[in-house]
Amino acid sequence: MCWVCARVFIFLCLVPRLADISRSIPCVLEELQSRKLLQDSTDTSLLAQRLASGPVSIYHGIDPTAPSLHLGNLIGVLVLRRFQLEGHRPIALVGGATGMVGDPSGRSEERNLLDADTLAANLSGIRAQLEKLLDFDNNAVLVNNYDWTRNLTLIEFLRDTGKHATVNQMVAKQSVRSRMQSDAGISYTEFTYMLMQAYDFWWLHTNHNCELQVGGSDQWGNIAAGVDLIRRRTATQVHGLTWPLLTRSDGTKFGKTAEGSVWLDPERTSSYRFHQYFMQVTDEDVGKMLLQFTMLSVSEIAELVEAHQREPQHREAQRRLAFEVTSLVHGSTQASAAESAAKILFGSPVEKVDEAALQAVAQEVPTSLLVRTPQGGFDAATGSFSLVDLLVATGLATSKGDARRGLAEGSVYVNNQRASSSAATVFSDQLLYGRYLLLRRGKRRHHLLRSH
Repeated sequence: MCWVCARVFIFLCLVPRLADISRSIPCVLEELQSRKLLQDSTDTSLLAQRLASGPVSIYHGIDPTAPSLHLGNLIGVLVLRRFQLEGHRPIALVGGATGMVGDPSGRSEERNLLDADTLAANLSGIRAQLEKLLDFDNNAVLVNNYDWTRNLTLIEFLRDTGKHATVNQMVAKQSVRSRMQSDAGISYTEFTYMLMQAYDFWWLHTNHNCELQVGGSDQWGNIAAGVDLIRRRTATQVHGLTWPLLTRSDGTKFGKTAEGSVWLDPERTSSYRFHQYFMQVTDEDVGKMLLQFTMLSVSEIAELVEAHQREPQHREAQRRLAFEVTSLVHGSTQASAAESAAKILFGSPVEKVDEAALQAVAQEVPTSLLVRTPQGGFDAATGSFSLVDLLVATGLATSKGDARRGLAEGSVYVNNQRASSSAATVFSDQLLYGRYLLLRRGKRRHHLLRSH
C-alpha cells in the first residue's frame, strides 16, 4: 500500500464499506462514504449500479425559512456539487410551497407560517447563494415547488397522492410520533408535509427524470415516502440517501453559536466571523469538517490532519479549513481579507495588509470618522493629531488624564505599534491607505478611525 493510501486508510478509521456494493462502486458514492456523508440509503447495490450506468438527476430541497442559507444547508448544496463534478445533474429545490407549511422534523413546536412576500424575499436571497455554489450554466437546475403546487386542487392531491400513503406509515416517523406525544401536538398542516415532499419527488421524476433525492438523516422518512409514492404510481425504482446530522464531538449542533445560526449571508454573519467560526473548530472535529465542508481531496486532508497532529499548536488544519470554506461561500478575496483581519486584531503588523482586510476589521470593531478639525485633535500646521484627544473621542479613554495614564503604562497602540507618552502625536502619513488609523487599548479594545 502506498504511503498516501496508508494515511487515508488510517485517517478514515476503517470506515465500513456500504453493504452489497461491488468493487466497481461509483466514484461519487465512494467519495461520500470516505467523507462520512452516508447514513441511510434505499437499495444500495441498485443505486450503485444506476450511478455507474450513466448520469442521474438528483435533487435536494431547502425550505426558504430565512433570506439566507446557513451552515446546515451548506452540506446538502456541497453534496449536489460533488455529484455535479462527477457528471450528474443537480436539481436544487427551493420550497416556496413547503415553506408555507413547515417541516416538523427536528422541531418541538410548529413553525410560524410565512406569507407570500416574506417567502419571495427569502427565495431571492437563497437563489443568489446557490448560484455561487452550483454551476447553473452547466446542467444544474433551480426549481421552486410553488410553481407546480399553486394550481393543484385538494381533490387531485388526495386522489393521486394521499391514497397511496397510509396513516400508519406517517405516524411511524419519529418526528411525527414525538410531536403527537408532546404537549404541543402536531397540526394537520404539518402532518401533511411528508406527502407534499413525496409529491415533489414524484413531480421531479415525471418532469425532470429525477431518480435520486438526498438530504439529512432527519429527512429519511420524507424521502422514503417519495420513493414509495413513485413506485406505487409509476412502478419505477428511484433512490434516496441521507448523511448524518452534523454535531460537534461534544454533541452540540454544528453551525450554531451563542448568537444563533452561522449564515452564508455576510450581512447576517460577516466573512470575518464566518472564517473565525471554522478557526475555532476543535482538534477533534477539524478532520471531519475538512472532509465534509471542503472540496479538498481525501488524501490531501489526511496529510493535513497528520501534520496537524504532530504540531497542533500551529492550528494549520483549522487555518486551511477556515480559508477553504470561506472561499467557497464568499470568494478567495474575502477569505484572504478575513484571514488578514484576524491577524490584525490579534496584534500582527498592519503596514502590508490590503485595504479589504481593513474593511473587514471595520465590520468587527467600533469605527468612527477621523475629523481634521481642532475639535478632533487635528493640528493643521503640522498635519498631525493629538493621540490623547483621539483616545478620548473614541472612548478608549474616559478622560485626557486616563489617556495619558494609558500611554505611560504602555497599553496604547497605534496601528498595532505601542505608543509612548513622549510621542503622543499621530501624523497624517501614519494613516493606512491615507485614511485608516487603528487604535488599541490593552489586548482587545479596538477602534478604527476612517477619513473620507
